[in-house]
Amino acid sequence: LSLYSSPARETKYVESPKTELEEGVSRLRQVLEPYTAWCQVQCWDCGLFFSDLELTGSSKVRADSSLCSGFFSEGYEFLQKPPAGFYPRLGVISFAGIIGLFLARGSKIKKLVYPAALMGMGTSMYYPQEAVAIAKVAGTQLYDWSLQGYIAVEALWKDT
Repeated sequence: LSLYSSPARETKYVESPKTELEEGVSRLRQVLEPYTAWCQVQCWDCGLFFSDLELTGSSKVRADSSLCSGFFSEGYEFLQKPPAGFYPRLGVISFAGIIGLFLARGSKIKKLVYPAALMGMGTSMYYPQEAVAIAKVAGTQLYDWSLQGYIAVEALWKDT
């Protein structure tokens, strides 16, 4: 037995295997990497940094007005001075969407159609001129698509 030296120990680092959750998060990060890189470049170009956002004493976020050439400041100003009745209208339209989700239990298609339809009806109650303009454009597009479908079916029918 030696008093001054200890026997050499052979240690090996063994990495624990990755779980399914870790693998899924890793794949998700790899898929989203180009988009996050693009967002970082866009935010760098427009001058949006987390240091530009300051927390005031009343725990409200105050944004610098020079962010992204006024993109954020316009929305911030609109929400600070909304038109008369904006928030009640927003509440009714949002509530219509929630009711649509409640009524659309079961089918995935219903979950897409019902909330959108109810929110569209609620929005058209408060903004009728815009609803008429959108309906005209949508009607024209629908007519064009149906005409193209009719021509395609007719061409297939004549070929056979």
